Amino acid sequence: MAEGTKLEIVSPERLLLSEQVRSVTVPGAEGYFTVLGEHAPYMTTLRAGFITVVDTQGISHVYYVSGGFSDVTPDGLTILAEDAKPIAEFDRAHIEGLIASGLTAQEAATTAEEESRLQHEIDTWRNLLLEAGSTGSAAAAH
Repeated sequence: MAEGTKLEIVSPERLLLSEQVRSVTVPGAEGYFTVLGEHAPYMTTLRAGFITVVDTQGISHVYYVSGGFSDVTPDGLTILAEDAKPIAEFDRAHIEGLIASGLTAQEAATTAEEESRLQHEIDTWRNLLLEAGSTGSAAAAH
């Protein structure tokens, strides 16, 4: 078997990436996981976060996904993303707008359950911004 694994990142708009890579780190619903060559079959939902792809030359590339599914098979890893883009296109202002909207909605919440759900969403977006800052360059600049 070739070194690494075959990776495809697909969104409704386009095929973002299709190539052989050394490794892929993915934001699974239960936390980040890394796929290397000959990984055991695995399927999970994705949360909003950043995919780190190490290409066959050892260079890292980062992509943002807003959620979706990942499917690891003997043939490779397929990511079906709700939205996917290179980190240079990550829109920090959009996420900040989602936080502001969430805070406004939380103030108007009429039940404890609604308030708690909104707090969870706000925390998720805030964590995403922290994560974006730790990925470096482009995400932190926007």
